[in-house]
This record gives sequence, C-alpha cells and structure tokens, in this order.
Amino acid sequence: MYSPPYNRLQDRAQLVAFMRQHNFPVLVTGSGGSLRASHLPALVQEEGGELALDMHMARANEQWRHFDDTEALVIFSGPHAYISPRWYEDTERVPTWNYAAVHAYGVPQLVEDRAAKHASQRRLVATLDPQWLPKFDALRGEYVERMLAAIVNFRIPVVRLETRWKLSQNRGRREMELIAAALEESGEAALAALTRHHMGD
Repeated sequence: MYSPPYNRLQDRAQLVAFMRQHNFPVLVTGSGGSLRASHLPALVQEEGGELALDMHMARANEQWRHFDDTEALVIFSGPHAYISPRWYEDTERVPTWNYAAVHAYGVPQLVEDRAAKHASQRRLVATLDPQWLPKFDALRGEYVERMLAAIVNFRIPVVRLETRWKLSQNRGRREMELIAAALEESGEAALAALTRHHMGD
C-alpha cells in the first residue's frame, strides 16, 4: 500500500485496537492468476508479541479451496470521507479523501480439528455477543455438528502490517483543525476524532 512516512502508524497497541474495532475485513487471495475476495469477521489474537487472525467462511465459498503457501491480504478499513478544498485556510487546494486502513499479510492455515473449530466459534460469540454465550453453549450437539460442517475455519499468522492514516498531516495543525471541525459538522465524527488524535504526530 502506498503510504508516505507521515501517514504510517507504528503504535502496535493502536493498530490492534483499530483492527479489533473494524473487525469485518476483506480477505484477498490469489493463485493461478485469479484473485478472490470475501468479506469476513475476524478475531485479532495477540500472544507473546505475535498477531494472528482467527477467521472462518462458508464451506460453499470456493475461496478456501485455493489456499496454498501464498500470502493472503486482509484489509481492515476504518472511517473515511471526502475532504473539500472549502475547508482549508489556503484556498489553492484540490479535493482529497482521508481514511485509515491496515493491511495484514500472512499465509492462511486451515483449522480442521473439530474441537478447535468449535472453540473458534465460541470465541467469536464470547467477543461479539457474550449475553448469548449460554445459549450457544446449550445448542443441541447435532445442530452444532451440522453448523460446523458448513463452515471452514482458518488462522492467519500475521507476518507484516502496512498502515495508512491519511489525515492531512502534511497540511499542518491549523488546517487539520479546520478539517476536523468540518468533518464533525458534516456528521463524520469518527474521522474527526481520529484527525484530532493525530494532530501532534
């Protein structure tokens, strides 16, 4: 991903928090000259300084059949918005688009053990819907087996991250303040908050 040095975020804790907040990324794989992409939930796991993505897809989705030793790309997208030249103090500006994104790379590894698959789905429920977890645990065994058979679980150990926090950092603090205020006024509160948070970077 093209990312000038002033747009790169290096803070690991912030990156992990961002990925966990925007936990419905796009998985992109390619083999034999053909690209495939799926929108999937992801649990971001951090153990001993290593990152891994705990994911699954429908067995009917052909993408998993093309997993090999090739790196996959997982794209986490955050808030984004059009930036109008009207918002700058300097009137000689052109429109742009500000956004935050993380690209995670790694080789997908299929998880075929039944207990491991069940544990993965239980973690997903515990993270996203803890109030329903007792109901999940009480599901009939036959039904659970049918549901597990209908999905493919996989894990992606992350070998590298690429980031871009494009928040007009190259325009200086004053113009970032003007942009944040305009974003807030236009209903883009999340991007406005992110812009304000990085004014000192």
